[in-house]
Amino acid sequence: MPLHEACGLFGIYAPGEEVARLTYFALYTLQHRGQESAGIATSDGEFIRLHAAMGLVAQVFNEEILRKLKGKIAIGHNRYSTTGSSQLRNAQPIVVQSPMGEMALGHNGNLVNAHFLRQELEQQGYEFHTSTDSEVIAYLIASAPGKDLVEKLRYAMARLQGAYSLVIMTRDKLVGVRDPLGIRPLCLGSINGNWVIASESCTFEQLGMQFVREIEPGEIVLIDEMGMHSFSGAKGTGRRALCIFEYIYFARPDSVINGRRLYLARQAMGAELAREYPVEADLVIGIPDSATAAGVGYAQAADVPFSEGLLKSRYVGRTFIEPDQRLRDLGVRLKFNPLPEVLSGKRVVVVDDSIVRGTTTPRIVNLLRKAGAREVHVRICAPPIRYPCAFGIDMATRQELIAAQKSVSEICELIGADSLGYLSIEGLIRAVGLPKDDFCLACFTGEYPIPVQLELDKLMLEAR
Repeated sequence: MPLHEACGLFGIYAPGEEVARLTYFALYTLQHRGQESAGIATSDGEFIRLHAAMGLVAQVFNEEILRKLKGKIAIGHNRYSTTGSSQLRNAQPIVVQSPMGEMALGHNGNLVNAHFLRQELEQQGYEFHTSTDSEVIAYLIASAPGKDLVEKLRYAMARLQGAYSLVIMTRDKLVGVRDPLGIRPLCLGSINGNWVIASESCTFEQLGMQFVREIEPGEIVLIDEMGMHSFSGAKGTGRRALCIFEYIYFARPDSVINGRRLYLARQAMGAELAREYPVEADLVIGIPDSATAAGVGYAQAADVPFSEGLLKSRYVGRTFIEPDQRLRDLGVRLKFNPLPEVLSGKRVVVVDDSIVRGTTTPRIVNLLRKAGAREVHVRICAPPIRYPCAFGIDMATRQELIAAQKSVSEICELIGADSLGYLSIEGLIRAVGLPKDDFCLACFTGEYPIPVQLELDKLMLEAR
C-alpha cells in the first residue's frame, strides 16, 4: 500500500508576471504531494484573493478563475490531510486576519502540540473555522508579540513542535519558513530576477526557473519590494531530521535534496538491496512508478535483466467515490495490469518502496503468479516500518503496521512470496550518502527527534 503524501507548497513574488498562472503550473508539478484539494491565494498589494476547492489542480482551476486571481504575489497549496479531515473547509491556503492585515498561509507537515496551542488560542478569543493544525499556526503567528512579521514568526517557531514548512503571504510580502529540524523540504528559486519558493526543486526545473538553494532548517526567508532577506528563526538543537521517506517515496525522482538527485539515490537503494538479498532470478521488475529506479538499481547490481512486468493505469488516482464491493475485491487490478508474455515461467524479483499494512503486496504477488511467474521474490527498499509517523505521513496506527506485529518470515508467508528482503537502515543510509543523524528514522526505530504522543489522532481537532 502506498504511503499517503504530505502537501505541496509554492510561493512567488514577481511583479509583472502572471503569478496565479505560474502558481497553477507549479502546483501541477507538485500534484504527487497531495490530491485532495488545491488552492491559490494572490495579493495585488492591497487585497488578498483566494480560490480553493476539493480535487486535483486541473479540476479546481480554469481560465476564468485564474484571470480573477490578480496580483504580484501568490502562494499555492496541494493538500493531503494529516490533521483534519478531507473536506472543503480544510482546503488551503487559509486566510486569517492579523494585526498586519490579512495573511494567507500554506503548511506542509504536522504539529504534535496543536491541541494544546488551539486550546490556548481559543481562550484568547480566537474562533476556528477548520480542524487543521495549519489554522493553529496562522493564529499563533497573528497573535504573537513583536513589532514586525519576523519577530512574530520567531515567537511562533519557539512554540511550535513538529514538522512545518510554510509559505506565508501578506498584502506586500512573501515568506518561507522551515522548522528547526528541517523535517519537510523547502527550496528557494528565481525567475527573471524575482523570487520563488517550492517544496521541491523539480518545480523550478520544469518551469524554467533557477534553483538557488534549499531553505535551511530554522530559517525564515522574507521577500518584499527590497528583495530577499534571510533571518534565523527558532534556535534548534543543532541536529537535523529530514524525513527519510522524501528520499524513498515522497519527492519526485527528478528532485534534488541535499545535492543528491533522488533518482540516483533510489537506484543506489536497489543496488544495496541486491547486495544484501541476492537471489537466483530471471527478471527484475519495479512497482511503477515509485520503485522503478530502485528496480533498475537492483537489476544492474545483480546483473539480471530489468523489464516492465506490471503496467500502471495513469488515470487511477484518488477518488471521492467509494468503489462497490466487486471493484473493491478486484483490488490492485484497477491500478496494475501484468504482462504474462514477460512474466510467464520466470523467477521474478519485484522491488517495491515499502510495506505498510500488508494488504496490497499479497495482491501484487498473486497478480504476478496468475500471470505465470514461477517464483516471486519481494525486495523492499525501506526497512520494516514498525512505528507510526507524527510529522506529516498518514501511514497507520502501530496496531495496523504489519512489521510491528509480525516477523519478516511471517510477513513473507502472509504475502505469498518465495522470499522477502527489506533494505537495512545501514544500507539505506549508504544509498542516500548523508550522515545518519541528518534524518528522522523514527518509523523504523521508534526514536523520534522530539517527544511525541505515539497515537496522535488525525481528527483530534475535528469535533471542537
